[in-house]
This record gives sequence, structure tokens and C-alpha cells, in this order.
Amino acid sequence: MRVVIVTESFPPDVNGVAHCALQTARHLAARGHDPLVLAPAVPAGTPDGDAPCPVVRIPSLPLPGYPQVRVALPSRRVAAAIADHRADLVHLASPFVLGVRGMTVAARLGLPAVAVYQTDLAGYARTYVGAGESAAWRRLRAVHGAADRTLAPSTAAVRDLERHGVARVRLWPRGVDTRRFRPGLRDEALRRELAPGGELLVGYVGRLAPEKRVELLAGVCGLPGVRVVVVGDGPSEGTLRAALPGAVFLGRRTGGDLARIFASLDVFVHTGPHETFCQTVQEAMAGGVPVVAPAAGGPLDLVDHGRTGLLVAPHDPDAVRTAVSALAGDPDLRAAYGRTARATVEGRTWAVVGDRLIDHYGEVLRERTAVAA
Repeated sequence: MRVVIVTESFPPDVNGVAHCALQTARHLAARGHDPLVLAPAVPAGTPDGDAPCPVVRIPSLPLPGYPQVRVALPSRRVAAAIADHRADLVHLASPFVLGVRGMTVAARLGLPAVAVYQTDLAGYARTYVGAGESAAWRRLRAVHGAADRTLAPSTAAVRDLERHGVARVRLWPRGVDTRRFRPGLRDEALRRELAPGGELLVGYVGRLAPEKRVELLAGVCGLPGVRVVVVGDGPSEGTLRAALPGAVFLGRRTGGDLARIFASLDVFVHTGPHETFCQTVQEAMAGGVPVVAPAAGGPLDLVDHGRTGLLVAPHDPDAVRTAVSALAGDPDLRAAYGRTARATVEGRTWAVVGDRLIDHYGEVLRERTAVAA
């Protein structure tokens, strides 16, 4: 099968969309298919990473105020690349700008398109401008309504899409690398470096941006015997350094280094209420770490409250602090949650999830053939 993956982000970018697009390309190539990636160009001089297939870079500009995000410019390369690849199907990863152009080209060429929903644009509109949710949903309906199938990563995301009038939605969760993220990487030397006084390590991993609500960890910083560790970068870093006294900021980490940090935590906390999935929760669970997360969006599918971690009210700093305090005071409970968390994700590898994606492709192609007949 010849598949063109049109993605709004791709490594060396570090985010959920980029990671999922990379894993999709890897799995397709490993299964003998022929993927091609179309992605926004990275800044000049930036290493392009180790892609498993050809990557066509579309001219782009940094998003004002958030240079880590790049937006593709209009370009004839999109149509030319899809046509030249002789694609059987177009995969649209979190389509918004570049993905819309990919959809348009697919429609013009008569190619089926599968759109992957990953970004809660309505939630971002609430966070950044305090309005615009209706406009965001109109955009999402237009984009996903043109696709043969929309794949949503969680049951909450499926419900949101269907409630707002998006048709042909199916569930497709995300995989996790259970060989990279594993409890055996727990590093006592790293723990002593981060917490020389033997403090309990409570970590957050992700973008440092307003929608992630990382400031909700301020109360956790005040718990006795607790050290907060923040991994990631973004526009809110300066504000968060002031808001989280005593926290250790490690910047962006990837690969084995990130896996070692995950496994060395005692508790992982995710604070953002607008996650359609939340990959970092799954990676923490693979590392055998209990999780505290908001009872909203993707974490509802991932965290089994009272077995693998604790779900708390979104936007509530007292709830976060209380949950962390409960786990901090009970090492046996932390260990039990961590063991169950690891066992829970062992069947959620990218190979398993990737094969489900190929099944979705096959169904869409068969539906197209049946309609044509």
C-alpha cells in the first residue's frame, strides 16, 4: 500500500502529533508498505532526524509567540508529492493547515483520506483567546467531514466529535514503546542528583504552555519531602520557574534519557485538561510509575482510578496536591499502582496499534471500491 502521511508536525519536533506520525511511518515501512511524509520545513541547520521513509518538507514559518510550532505555507509541492508517490490513500495527521491542503489534493485525485484527530482546538481557543470555540468546531467539522474516516484517540474524543456533528468517527488509540519505557531503567544516581535530600520525585513531562496548566503543581512544591521535576520547554517556562519554587527544570529530553527520567520518578502528574489522548501518561505507566491526571479527555481511558493512579477534578490545584500527598505517604500503594500500570500498557505497543491502523486503511479502501462498483 502506498500511503502519503500529511502531518502538521514531524521530528525533530517533539510533540504528540510528530511522535505519532513518526511511529505510523515506521510501522508502515516495517510491514512492507510504502509511506511518504509531507511535513512543514524545519529551521535551516536543524538536523532532520532519522526518518524511516522519504520526507518532503513544505516551506513554513514559526507561529508568532510560539516558535516551536511551524505553519506550512501554500505550496505546489503538496499536490506534486502526492501525485508522484502514486498514493493509494492519504493519511492526515491532526489536519488543520497543511492537512487541509492534503485533503483538497486527495479529493481532486479521487483518493481516500483518513484523518487523525489529535488536537483539541476548541480547548486551545478557550485557553488562548477566551472565545472562538464555535469557530474551531466549524473548522474541525469541515476538515474531518471531508475525510472517508476520522480516527479519534480516546472515547472522550469520539464523543466530542460526534456531539459536534463529525460523522464516520472510529476509535484508534496510541501505542507506547514498552521496550524503551520500562521500570528497569530506574536510576538511583539520577534520583540522588535530583533529590539530594532523598525527597520523593514528582514529575511532569510535556510542553510548557498555558493549556497544560503546569502551574497547578505549585501546591505540590510546598509538600514536605517532595521535589517537583519538570521536563519540557515552551513559552510558559519563565512564568513557571517563578510559580514553582524549588522545582527542577530539566528542559527538553528525548529517547533513552527521557525513559530513564520517567522510570526514576515516584509519581507522575499531568495537569492539562484538554488532552485528546495524553501520551506521557502512557509512557509513565510503561515505566511503572503511578499517575495523577485530570478526569477529563484522554486520561479517562488510560488511568484506572484506584488501580493505576488517581483521577482528580480538572483545574483544581487542591485536588492535585491532595492526590500527590496521598501517594507520597503510602509507598506500598505507589508500588502497587506502578505494577498495575505497567501490566495495563504491555498490550498497547505501537505494533499492535499500527496493525489496527492498517485495518482501518483496508476498510476505507474496500468501502471506496464498493461505492465505485
